[in-house]
Amino acid sequence: MSRRTPRPKRSAAAARPATITAQSPCPCGLPATYGDCCGRLHASAATAPSCEALMRSRYAAFVVQDEAYLLRTWHPDTRPPAVDFDPGLRWTGLEILETTEGSAFHTTGTVTFRAHYTDHGRPDALYEKSRFVRHEGAWVYATAVFAE
Repeated sequence: MSRRTPRPKRSAAAARPATITAQSPCPCGLPATYGDCCGRLHASAATAPSCEALMRSRYAAFVVQDEAYLLRTWHPDTRPPAVDFDPGLRWTGLEILETTEGSAFHTTGTVTFRAHYTDHGRPDALYEKSRFVRHEGAWVYATAVFAE
């Protein structure tokens, strides 16, 4: 997910992340618990083995509002100084539509996805093709192209 993720102005009240525990289903959509899936990556117990795994973990990081993970997995050339979380926005599901390259044998890859959300109760979706690269041996998010 990128810096152009929908995010109207932040309210004075702090945003509340979704209540996700290690035993909760992982928000990324894979059939595993958060603790066994993206939670391991967020806690730095493992690194993403592919750009799709990184994409899924970054989506889950938006769900749980893990700013540190999002910034850590953003290429330094395109990384913003901070990530704003809109308190009225709730991520509701992720669809991976296509991946190119991005395995252990590649240095670049793309993931095309649709991330569903509600914005103050109104359903919508972010459609994006994200580009990932290896930086210092790890997959990081680099850039994106958005579609309507």
